[in-house]
Amino acid sequence: MTTVLVTGAGGPAGRALGSQLAARAAAGADLTWVGVDITPVTDPNYPATDRAPRADAWDYATGMRDLILKHAPDLVLPTVQDELPQVAVLAKALDRSFDADGATGIIGTTGTASAVPGPSTAPFPDAVGPVLTPDPGPAAIAADKLLTMLALDLAGVPVPRFALPTDFGGVAEALAWARGPIVLKPRVSRGGRGVRLVESPADLGGTDLPGTAGTDSSAEGGWGALDASWIVQSFAPGTEYCPQLYRPRTGTGTITAVVLEKTELKQGRVGNAAAVVRPRAGTLLDVEHVARRAVEALGLTGPADLDIRRDPTGAPLVLEVNGRFGANSDHAPELLDAALTHGQAHAHAHGQHPHTRQATR
Repeated sequence: MTTVLVTGAGGPAGRALGSQLAARAAAGADLTWVGVDITPVTDPNYPATDRAPRADAWDYATGMRDLILKHAPDLVLPTVQDELPQVAVLAKALDRSFDADGATGIIGTTGTASAVPGPSTAPFPDAVGPVLTPDPGPAAIAADKLLTMLALDLAGVPVPRFALPTDFGGVAEALAWARGPIVLKPRVSRGGRGVRLVESPADLGGTDLPGTAGTDSSAEGGWGALDASWIVQSFAPGTEYCPQLYRPRTGTGTITAVVLEKTELKQGRVGNAAAVVRPRAGTLLDVEHVARRAVEALGLTGPADLDIRRDPTGAPLVLEVNGRFGANSDHAPELLDAALTHGQAHAHAHGQHPHTRQATR
């Protein structure tokens, strides 16, 4: 029996995983799984659910630690964009938070005070199972769209032109710089939230952008409401894709890549996918090649969900990279197959969890 814990179970990515896990169990897979979220989850595809702390809460690290100890999963699948940098560090910290009997100390402590259990000599995967997340550095880069663009550009991976709103005196200057429409995005956000296509100063005039309500928008076209928490990208008008990748942590593993084509966007010309299709394998090799290069350049491991769009010449450009399962992973079940293989290997290798043994002895 393989036990899986999915965070953000009520969100699009979590729902996609829930339906896949339920389908596998119905087909005879020896699985059990639990979904956790900050609000109650009523999805019938989750046989068990629990409450999770907010990613921006001070008790996130200890709250997630307690959930992992409570449910003893063989595999943890984080899907909330906001939590990825924290959960990546948490996975490393938990490596050191178990003593020989499965008791927990303060996360990350290396102190020797007698009142605090010492750090374990056994790694976290031997205790409760791997957290399928990139290392902390790559996770932090992918969580910030500006850092993502800087890292990819430095590595020679094709990206749109990018800048900060504070680099320009107004929207007209930004449009001239881009030589056409621009896209405004919060640097840190979930999915397509807050994304705005701007083709003229009138597209910003008199409206509040998400997260800027109450700020001074009297500057040209509302540009004065924007600060360095936003990123500006030149608009790529061609077909948009959302490649789904899985890169094993071991350097010898093969990257699994499935290119999905977005056929409808929720905001018309930008935003999250409202519908996707899976073209025949091998027909979008240029998009797949760029997606693979992006994941490798950022050092991401595990699942990755990318946004790639063609520029006016037809060349694919990387718009965003998410180091997690995405909302369309059900169209690329190979990713979950790879993740479950990872978790099943742990379950077979380690059997019953140390802290479970402690509770039942």
